[in-house]
Amino acid sequence: MFRLSEKGENIQQMFGTIAPRYDFLNRLLSFGIDRRWRTKAVQLLKYREGSKILDVATGTGDVALEIARTTPLSVQISGADFCPEMVELGQAKVAASPYADRITLHVAPCEDLPFPDNTFDSITIAFGIRNVVDRRLGLAEMWRVLRPGGRMIILEFSTPRSQLFRQLYYFYFRRLLPMIGGLFSRYNAYKYLPDSVLEFPSVSEFAAMMTATGFRNIQIHELTFGIATIHAGEKE
Repeated sequence: MFRLSEKGENIQQMFGTIAPRYDFLNRLLSFGIDRRWRTKAVQLLKYREGSKILDVATGTGDVALEIARTTPLSVQISGADFCPEMVELGQAKVAASPYADRITLHVAPCEDLPFPDNTFDSITIAFGIRNVVDRRLGLAEMWRVLRPGGRMIILEFSTPRSQLFRQLYYFYFRRLLPMIGGLFSRYNAYKYLPDSVLEFPSVSEFAAMMTATGFRNIQIHELTFGIATIHAGEKE
């Protein structure tokens, strides 16, 4: 049975403490742009009638709900997240939505997904891969449960290439964001966010990591001047 590392447990506990204000602060701190980013990621899904789609690091279920909204009624969606508090909030949102019969949420880490091999036609993970301590194992797990011909879509924060925009971005991310987050939730949690983004591999390095896992046909889509990036890849 997979056991989270001490770092993983600390991240899990941190998300548990900020879960009640998580959705509100996502909208506030991103000025609502995060919704457009998620919508763009979902538009890249690969599915057919009766497909199964997995959203990893589903949090409170925003991406799972967007997938249900934009796919046929026959498509079934599973969500997995390692934070029980987030999943509990997500389950309440799903139950109150028109898609309760199509979405099932599970408490599980990316590194140990409770699904058989070759189960899903598409997998998404939005703003979650940087919180996976063993990213190579997490990518390998998602590759395992993806069907041959299926598509992986990873949406994550990234570093803008423009030097001027990067400086403005860093100022907001390092200075203002933790202060604003601290007013409504925990300062340390919203200091972790920029730290985790700055520690994350570059776009090219992460694409190479996906390729090394076995993903092919890697496509990269920069969003909003490179603040976020979508990596899409397929399992042959």
